[in-house]
Amino acid sequence: MNEAEPARRGARASRLLYRLLGGALVAIGIVGAFLPLLPSTIFFIGATACFARSSPALEAWLVEHPLFGPGILAWREERAIRPRAKLAALAGMAIGYLFFLSSARPGLPLALLVALLLGCCAAYVATRPSGTDMSD
Repeated sequence: MNEAEPARRGARASRLLYRLLGGALVAIGIVGAFLPLLPSTIFFIGATACFARSSPALEAWLVEHPLFGPGILAWREERAIRPRAKLAALAGMAIGYLFFLSSARPGLPLALLVALLLGCCAAYVATRPSGTDMSD
């Protein structure tokens, strides 16, 4: 066995792990496309990053996808969130929090902690640029 063989095996294992993680993120993103409170674009962005390290063909498939590609490219190029996706994310967080309050009936400390965490996430989403030339 030569010196380069362990490095090649490690690189292969790394690519396989990134590909598996990317596939799992795509699966969650697909579920999120059908469930109103689960976002999908963020999972496709994560999958694209994994596929960039493991499979250029799968990365290209996601970037060129007619439904998810524009959001992925907007994030990649401008760190922007399309207006419709931004609105859906913010509404989903608000609805999710109300559902959490009504179903879990948390005590005040937990309710405030979850509100703080969701508020920080909402602020991050709301302050991202909407991007240039994004009409939806």
